[in-house]
Amino acid sequence: MKKALTAGLLACSMMLAPAFATYADEKKPNEGSNSELAPSARSAILLDAETGTIIYEKNSHDKLPPASITKIMTMLLTMEALEDGRLKLTDKVRTSERAASMGGSQIFLEPGEEMTVDDMLKGIAMASGNDASVALAERIAGSEEEFVKMMNERAAELGMKNTHFSNCNGLPVENHYSTAHDIALMSRELLKHEKITKYTGLYQDYLRKDTPKPFWLVNTNKLVRFYPGADGLKTGYTSEAKFCLSATASRDGLRTVAVVLGAPDTKNRNNEISRMFDYGFAQYSKHSIYKKGEVLGSIQVSKGAVPSIQLQADQNYSVLVKKGGKAAVLRHEVSIPKSIKAPVTAGQIVGKLTVYQGEQLVKEFDLKAPEDVKRAGWWKLFKRTTGKLFHVD
Repeated sequence: MKKALTAGLLACSMMLAPAFATYADEKKPNEGSNSELAPSARSAILLDAETGTIIYEKNSHDKLPPASITKIMTMLLTMEALEDGRLKLTDKVRTSERAASMGGSQIFLEPGEEMTVDDMLKGIAMASGNDASVALAERIAGSEEEFVKMMNERAAELGMKNTHFSNCNGLPVENHYSTAHDIALMSRELLKHEKITKYTGLYQDYLRKDTPKPFWLVNTNKLVRFYPGADGLKTGYTSEAKFCLSATASRDGLRTVAVVLGAPDTKNRNNEISRMFDYGFAQYSKHSIYKKGEVLGSIQVSKGAVPSIQLQADQNYSVLVKKGGKAAVLRHEVSIPKSIKAPVTAGQIVGKLTVYQGEQLVKEFDLKAPEDVKRAGWWKLFKRTTGKLFHVD
């Protein structure tokens, strides 16, 4: 396959307007300089949500208590359970004695009270409900302990190397820590579920609206009201963790994720997140290489049940470019083999999309087979061979 990769090389060069230069041409704001974006935070990071390109970071791999930012993983596992059919938004979740006993931020669930998954998610995303988090964890995994195992397994899958969860809500407990970098990773993953911002971006709403005990929710993340384009994700506070926030905002097709841990108060926390957003949107833009669904090429499948597979972009492929500076020339190469042998498994890596500025590598994407292709039976292969010989189907 390696030898064949060059045979299927497709290359294209793209000229960017002189107003743009790639991110690689410029330096990030340096810690301790006048361009410091998060001076009061213990740790911070800003990145492009789509490509994962880091724009700014400060002590981003320091292990710190994440407080209620923990609930990003709780929401992620809930959204994945909804996606694969293990859960429905209309399902009723019963509140256990243990869930109802949670202190701190809560939506004041009573033992035995039932609430839909939809409302529970709202209570977690907006009001940071510790009780709702445990109730959902128990509904999904049977117990919070089993759910926490799922959280740590998912963290490992996402490459969160400096994270360990001991509960599902972030209340103070031993051996519960994460980093700004790892939180940004799980925030990006949560944002792949586009419906989540329906909850995290809502500023105010009611729970139990048509009951004798209505509960008014106001989002703990005030940026969703006061920062243009902000629609999530999760705040956090404990006396140990101080003030924390993983936030996201979108403008002109660019979505960024900013994380601050250990800020001294809400004012500094929100100001530093806003400063990171302002910097990102002012300095960077996204340049599209391929849009989801566009055809990248085709590969013959030797002895396959089908003779070839067509590769389409399974996501938007783009790179982050920096505004201003010298003119930049980007080129991209789609490198795929002319032929591969059956069987082929869906998701199998069959090529690369590589983006360069001149000779400098900017970004590399794996290209994956869109479907399973089994090995053809002898009769199909016989008919295919004889068909070629006699020029018939």
